[in-house]
Amino acid sequence: MRLALESPEIERIDAALSEWRQGDIASEEGWFIHAADSSLPLTPESAAGGTDGIQSITSEVEGLVVITQSCDIVRPCSDRRFVEVSPLVKVSELHIHEIERGRRPAYAIVPAVRERLLVADLDRVMTVEKAVVASWKRTPGCITDQAARDFTRALVRKRARTAFPDDFSTFASKLQRRLQDKHEKNSDEGRALRALREIRVRAAPSWLAEQIELTFWFVAESDELEFEGRDWSYYLDAWKELIPPADRFMRVDCLVCALEDLTARDYVESDPLDLDYLSERSR
Repeated sequence: MRLALESPEIERIDAALSEWRQGDIASEEGWFIHAADSSLPLTPESAAGGTDGIQSITSEVEGLVVITQSCDIVRPCSDRRFVEVSPLVKVSELHIHEIERGRRPAYAIVPAVRERLLVADLDRVMTVEKAVVASWKRTPGCITDQAARDFTRALVRKRARTAFPDDFSTFASKLQRRLQDKHEKNSDEGRALRALREIRVRAAPSWLAEQIELTFWFVAESDELEFEGRDWSYYLDAWKELIPPADRFMRVDCLVCALEDLTARDYVESDPLDLDYLSERSR
C-alpha cells in the first residue's frame, strides 16, 4: 500500500528518524497505551477505566525508550513504518544492582537515566508510527558501544529465557526460596549473593534425559577465593545442602568461579537462573 504522504513529508520523517538508535529516550513523553478489559481489570489504570470492556488505557510513565533495532529505525518509513517503545519506570537502588547483573530480565538498564533510578520496563511494549517519533525530542540512551551492546543483550535475554522443566522447579525450590529470601538482606549471605555476577545451571546430557547430572555455577564478580574474610565454600556448602540428588537428578555439583574460569562450552550449554524466575517459581 502506498503512503498518502507527499515526498517532502516522507523525507522529513526519514531525516528525523535517521538520528535515532535503539536505547534512545523520549523523556518528555510521559504516556503509555495498552489494551485492557476494564470489566476484568488487572492494573489500577484499567480499574479506573470503568466497565466498558476492552479499551485503550493510558498510563503515566517516566518517559519512553526505543527498543526497535537501529537498522530498522533508520530504514525509510515507506518500508518500515513502525517503532517499538517501552516505558521508563523508577526502581530502587537494590533493583538497579540486580538488573545490571541480568537477574531481573523484565527490565533493562538505560545508562543515560541510570542515576535517576529509571529503567526500561520490557514487559510493556507499545508500537507507534515513525511520524509520531519524528516529533519527539531525542536523548541518546546508550553513550558507548558497550552500553549499546549491553542494552541489546538485555532485550535478547528477555525473549530467550529458558523454560525449565517442572520437576526441576520442584527439585530446586528450597534453593530458590533461600536465594530469594536472603538476596536483599543486609547479612553476610545477602552480600555474598549480591557479589555474584550470575548463577548458571547445566543439565547433562540434556533436560530431556531420564537421568541428569546438574552443575550449578555461582559466578562471582572476581576470582578471589574469599569474600569478606570467608572462603566461598562457607556459602556454597549451605546452598548445596538444599539441592541433594533426587529422582532423575542423579548428581549435583556446585562451584563458585569467576567468569573467566568457565569454558565457552560451559557457558553456552548452561542456562541462567534469574530472580524473576526464582520469584515466580517460588510462589
